Amino acid sequence: MAELILIRHGQSEWNLQNRFTGWKDVDLTDLGIQEAHGAAAKIEKDHIDVAFTSELKRAQHTLAIVLQDDQLESIPVHKNLALNERSYGSLEGLNKAETAEKYGAEQVHIWRRSYDVQPPNGESLKDTYNRVMPYFKNEILPQLLAGKNVLVVAHGNSLRSLMMYLEKLTPEQILSKELATGVPVVYNIDQKVVEEMNADADFPAQVAEVR
Repeated sequence: MAELILIRHGQSEWNLQNRFTGWKDVDLTDLGIQEAHGAAAKIEKDHIDVAFTSELKRAQHTLAIVLQDDQLESIPVHKNLALNERSYGSLEGLNKAETAEKYGAEQVHIWRRSYDVQPPNGESLKDTYNRVMPYFKNEILPQLLAGKNVLVVAHGNSLRSLMMYLEKLTPEQILSKELATGVPVVYNIDQKVVEEMNADADFPAQVAEVR
């Protein structure tokens, strides 16, 4: 049995300001720091062997707090842009309400909530999925295959991409899937299922335990 823990970073400065963030490298708010400490408390009894995060400071800061609080600073940490948030392209930095006034609420809703429609110069959720999954299969899955427990601290859409795969969700289902900041999602994955994932074989959908 291998354990895979997913944590979305705590509230960021641009989350607070209701801005499209994407690949812009903003840090946590005071609340975001508190949420990171809260996430650490929720998994303090879990044994973790290795951690993965994005190249953006809000995820790295969250991970650093979790590792320090849970005395896990000696475990290997891997950082890669494959786990970065979905790029919102030309929308990054813009206030979401003001963007809706400029382009229309319906158009902004399509950019934010459709599976395969890209915002101007940005990525769709499908693009994000196609970026995240090769990294998961090449770097994270081998750790699970070796029986290690893995922590991934990243972003709403990069983690939703993983959840789509792990829970075998359809494009329609993943659009309604929400992931709160600082709330761990824990998957206990049977070794046989990990082997089926590694072989690109069919596997049963995993049930997430949220704590």
